Amino acid sequence: MTQSGTLELVRTGPLATVQDLGRPGYAQVGVSPSGAADRGSLRLANRLVGNPETAAGMEVLLGGLAVRLQTRPAVLAVTGARCAVRAAGRVLAMDSPLQLPADTLLELGGPGAGLRTYVAVRGGLDVAAVLGSRSTDTLSGLGPAPLTAGTRLPVGSAQLEPPSVDIAPQPVPSADPVLRVRVGPRDDWFTEGALSRLCSTGWQVSSETDRVGIRLDGGRLERRGDTELKPEAVVRGAIQVPRGGRPIIFSADHPVTGGYPVIAVVDDDDMDLAAQARPGRTLRFRV
Repeated sequence: MTQSGTLELVRTGPLATVQDLGRPGYAQVGVSPSGAADRGSLRLANRLVGNPETAAGMEVLLGGLAVRLQTRPAVLAVTGARCAVRAAGRVLAMDSPLQLPADTLLELGGPGAGLRTYVAVRGGLDVAAVLGSRSTDTLSGLGPAPLTAGTRLPVGSAQLEPPSVDIAPQPVPSADPVLRVRVGPRDDWFTEGALSRLCSTGWQVSSETDRVGIRLDGGRLERRGDTELKPEAVVRGAIQVPRGGRPIIFSADHPVTGGYPVIAVVDDDDMDLAAQARPGRTLRFRV
């Protein structure tokens, strides 16, 4: 890919990583798909700047990012958790292509709600791919390291025609989203009332939450016995229940096997909503 400029990280906030749509297909060798936690937001950011949806961008946890355009002008878009976007003393719109001159400093404030904001640049981030993906996997360490101040990211050449829209309005996400689930595959390991409890309880997102899993507080889901389950394959969205009974939703960087039963699996589209639920928010489930 021909380079068309460089982005220099000035600040990164709590955590900023390079993400695309992940590296599926390697579970047999112990590699998680990884990729953007909120895939819909990354796809939108890429479409707004004229990239393929698969192009690599930045995933920014709780804002605080500052990035300077070097060498050339660039077209960027900011999507996901809503925050203040500023450049050259101006407040700019989210969910819109932003045409910025060279040497511009783009800054993101902290989001009022949600966790993760996405930044795409026309041409995509041209970092080295590992197993076909440029995603940072925080569990295994595959892909580029988490971003730090001073990091310079090469930008690839544009792939598609510029988009014809100037803004893509997005609905305000629910403060307490309801996630659709498919029952099983190990619901028979739980007592008769466990599934109804899962779907009737408002589960609070714990502070013990990251790109690997979303831990939930709100009670216990009881098992039928004390036997252990042999490790078996799990997918993003699997709701695994350890011995203590507190459910965990496996997220983007989840391990490929688990040793605890999975009572249900969150619909993959609804995992974008789960990825934006910050600690203290309430999640509910619906079969």
